[in-house]
This record gives sequence, structure tokens and C-alpha cells, in this order.
Amino acid sequence: MTLEEKIDLMSGDLSLLKLAFEMINGHGYTYVPFPAGGCKRLGVPDLRFCDGPRGVVPDRSTCFPVTMARGTSFDCELEERVGEAIGREIRGGGGNFFGGVCINLPYNPGWGRSQEVYDEDSMHLGRMGSSLVRGVQKHIVIACIKHFAFISMENVRFKVNIHADKRTEREIFLRHFKQGVDESAAAVMSAYNQYQGEHCGQNDYLLNQVMKGEWGFDGFVMSDVVMGVRDTANGVTPGTRARAWSLHPGGQLREKRATPGS
Repeated sequence: MTLEEKIDLMSGDLSLLKLAFEMINGHGYTYVPFPAGGCKRLGVPDLRFCDGPRGVVPDRSTCFPVTMARGTSFDCELEERVGEAIGREIRGGGGNFFGGVCINLPYNPGWGRSQEVYDEDSMHLGRMGSSLVRGVQKHIVIACIKHFAFISMENVRFKVNIHADKRTEREIFLRHFKQGVDESAAAVMSAYNQYQGEHCGQNDYLLNQVMKGEWGFDGFVMSDVVMGVRDTANGVTPGTRARAWSLHPGGQLREKRATPGS
């Protein structure tokens, strides 16, 4: 793969202008899966991103109860079945990537996305989110857990700088993400905010030292849309140790290990 082809894998194939045009013409956000990556020359299929979390977003899909309502069931088996239904609908609509496993802890009651998470308890978030991951990935769809990490407010989420002591960090804010990684979630989405003075999309401590180093995460990291990466070089270097995953029509997620320096 050439350098240009490798770089092309690192961004989406849908411009903001085209997205705005689609929405103006009645085709809303991920009305059809958003394409990214792939390499036609080598036969590498592209990713087809579908968002959530009340099911999968594209047109004519099932609208499940909001995530917080599903969380009140405390039923991991049921949530896994929800994930299976979502996975089937994504595949049926031409997608292969689900960005709707939101497991942030809603510490701030004014957070506009509190309804997208299961609860305010880390263990509950981890158990339910892992169940959704299992269900989705049974159907050869990449499940992405988000937003890594410490985002729990809306109005200053692009610039707020979060600080936490180690016990709070590990027991309250990171434990449920580790559960998702342990459940073999194939992707993680970084958050907009800063942690300890560094934006999460380029945070060496969170992405390299903790997630890849300590937890052994071997999937890949994607940034949140538009403002998820603030610096090109720093945004690339925390992700260089990730492995690439390819989707095969035979029904398996196969790992493609990168060679040194690739």
C-alpha cells in the first residue's frame, strides 16, 4: 500500500458540503451509511458508518427505546438481542460499522446526551454496553464504544479540561470502557474534551499508555466528527500502534497486523 493510500484510510469520504446538501434534500444524518477508507486497488472494502443509539439511524430501521430506558431493565441478555437486531439491520442496509455504543458516565445532569447512556453507575454502563457490543458484532459489524473519555457536559465539551485523581479515573470514568475493550469491541471513538491538558483525540496517556498499553486494545480509534482532532501530527502518533481490521464476506472479522513503521 502506498503512503497516499495509507493516508486515505485515515479520513472519511464524505465532505461537509456534500453532507449539508444531503440533509437539505431530506436525507438526514447517516440516512445512508457514510463511507470511509478502503482501497479499491488492493480489494480492501471501505467502512460504512452508521450511527445510533436508538437502533441504527439509516432510513426504515427499528427505533428501540432510548438507551437510558433500556438500562432500567438491567437485562444484559435483552440488550444483546437488541444489538443483534441492530447488527442485522446495518448489514441489510449496506453498513458494517456501528457508532452507537455510548457509555459515558452522565456526571453532569445538564448533559444533553444523558438519554443516550444506560445509567450513572460505571459497572452497569460496562455490563450493558458490553452486551450491545456482543450482539452487534455477531453479525460482522464493527461496534464502536464512545466517547473516550470523561465527557459529561454539553455546552463546553469542545474545550473543557478535565482533571481527576487516579482512583476516580480508574473506578468511576474508565472502568466501563475497559469492560468494552475486554469484550473485544473493535473500535473506540475519542471525545472532544481535554483530559489533563490534552485533547482526547490526540491524548497519548489515554490512547497509548492506558488503552493500548495497559488494556491491550487491538482495534482502531476514530475521532468524533469535525472537531475531534485538533492537531494532525499529534492526532496520528497516538494511533500508530493500532491494528487494522478487514471485513470478509465469509463472515469473519480478520486482523491484519501492521508491519513495523507502517
